Amino acid sequence: MVLVVVFGVALLIAVLLSGLAARTVLSTSFLFLVGGALVSDGFLGLIHITPDSDIVSVTADLALFAVLFTDGMHVSFPKLRENWRNPARALALGMPLAFVGMALITHYLVGLDWTTSFLVGAVLAPTDPVFASAIVGRKEVPSKLRQLLNVESGINDGLALPLVLILIAAAGPTSGHAEASPGKIALELVLGLVFGLVLPFVVIELVRFRLLGAEPKLQPLLPLAIGVILYATCHLTHANPYLAAFSAGAVLTARSPEAKKAFEPLGEALAELAKFAALLVFGALLTPQLFGDLSFGGYVAVVLAILLIRPASLLLSLLGTRFTRREKLVAAWFGPKGFASVVYGLLVLQAGIPHGGTAFTLIAVCIAFSIIAHSSTDVPIARMFRVEDLAGIPAGREDTDEHSKEPPADARR
Repeated sequence: MVLVVVFGVALLIAVLLSGLAARTVLSTSFLFLVGGALVSDGFLGLIHITPDSDIVSVTADLALFAVLFTDGMHVSFPKLRENWRNPARALALGMPLAFVGMALITHYLVGLDWTTSFLVGAVLAPTDPVFASAIVGRKEVPSKLRQLLNVESGINDGLALPLVLILIAAAGPTSGHAEASPGKIALELVLGLVFGLVLPFVVIELVRFRLLGAEPKLQPLLPLAIGVILYATCHLTHANPYLAAFSAGAVLTARSPEAKKAFEPLGEALAELAKFAALLVFGALLTPQLFGDLSFGGYVAVVLAILLIRPASLLLSLLGTRFTRREKLVAAWFGPKGFASVVYGLLVLQAGIPHGGTAFTLIAVCIAFSIIAHSSTDVPIARMFRVEDLAGIPAGREDTDEHSKEPPADARR
């Protein structure tokens, strides 16, 4: 129960400071990360969490499922058809370049074998717009820039996942993991994709029968029911729940925009709670010993990953586009290693592969540095685009009336 109390206190503090966080270099995600570190064995010792603790796998599993489900619901196929070129460049060229670049510096600077180095590259390839909320959630910022960052981060989680799982299997079977062959991983991915496509399609078709349908106050629970059934089904059949979640969210949005609209506030809130819980647990693993275990070459690799690999890979992918120089630089900078990398890093740690501990240490430090760097620069950069109302709250009194401006759904921190 101590962990529950800690989470409740951290959540209360994060909510109370969320308005301030939206206007300053503070970040609610960073608060949970630091909170987890402070209450762990490395500092106050209030909670004891190790990589093999059940709470680590449970929170990571539930959180990634929830996040990918809501990420999938943000995929708009009509908008992608209209404006697909820039996000496609980032995903088809920029992401592979970042993946390979990270693998190269990991191999040569940290000394990991090629398979594990490419695994590190795959884990750190996804990006997260949460740490650039002052950019992606503001209408003052050019729409093509916001769309690029949102679409890229919404899809690259799902694209990286199969590669992460296959590379974990290829890194070498160890005790308790000998059954994780590439063939088995492929079968799990296929089953997850099938369940994710079929289940929401069938449910939406059922809703359209004349005698069936949800009353307005229960409509948000329809996608939630789909998610619960899908999660349980995947675990009972060993299908991959993450690919199932992402594909189910995309199908739900495509087949029933009204269901997506009804569920969005509830879904976003649940996903935020799951993310905060996982960040708290992840923070508890960030002990002083972990930072001390990373070699000098590892710290150089972390700095290069943030300052060179991501910016260079995206700038190359945007050559020949109509972005201004400033827009290209902003897009190149905001490639934070976010929540998907946290969960994928935990998967690597728990897989028990050779050199998995060293790989996780590098991944964890890179994520921590990225959260600090990107969440502390989005507000100053947003002001370059004349974004003033960064919290979505009118100037002056913040509790004027019930008609006060609400923050955009994708502008939360």
